[in-house]
Amino acid sequence: MELNAGLACRRLDFRWPGKHTDEPLVLKSVEAVFSPGTVSLVSGDTGSGKSTLLHLLAGLLRPTAGEVWADGLPVSRWPSRHRDPWRQQVGIVFQHLALIPDLTVAENLLLPMIPRQIAWSRMQEEILRQLADADLSVLADAPTSTLSGGQRQRLAIARALVASPRFILADEPTAFQDDHHAAQIRAQLCRTAREGTAVVICSHDPRLRSSDEIDRRYHLASGTLTENAAKQESP
Repeated sequence: MELNAGLACRRLDFRWPGKHTDEPLVLKSVEAVFSPGTVSLVSGDTGSGKSTLLHLLAGLLRPTAGEVWADGLPVSRWPSRHRDPWRQQVGIVFQHLALIPDLTVAENLLLPMIPRQIAWSRMQEEILRQLADADLSVLADAPTSTLSGGQRQRLAIARALVASPRFILADEPTAFQDDHHAAQIRAQLCRTAREGTAVVICSHDPRLRSSDEIDRRYHLASGTLTENAAKQESP
């Protein structure tokens, strides 16, 4: 397996801490490479472990066995003091969004750029660009708590993209979107990949599964990840 670029899973197992060893693993022997410049889609039923896989790739969980590698480095082995700075290279769209409701829309976009020591002028440019891409420009000063579900999801995606991370991990990024905005988000993530980012999407949305812009497709079931070369058509 090529481990020198992108994100890679190597014989990855996961069981929630405290569970009995005779209980099934949430993930077992997962092998995959998510390369820069590509969009990978992981599908699977609710509860199949898609979100757990993204959290492992992001360094938010430690594998029970096996490793996660990033650009040739075994990041899952690292202690938190080394892993935490590395996570600045990762943009995450959580399924439950994890926005700060008391901050404005623009302030939520500012937060991930602060630890990266980005120049203030570039911060402003990127915030304005992401607001425009998300159709949120007129809501820049609005409290996040006043947004609709679809608007909050687009803000979460903008927050993941705003600091130009090396890796984008998106959990059900189109779940609250109409067809227009779902297509817009798909194009946005694919454009980001073409600029050299490794994009991993976990979703069972048929609008994503049937897209010709997806480079690699995986299916997660019973803890096992398999690659599916065929495009999955919408029902």
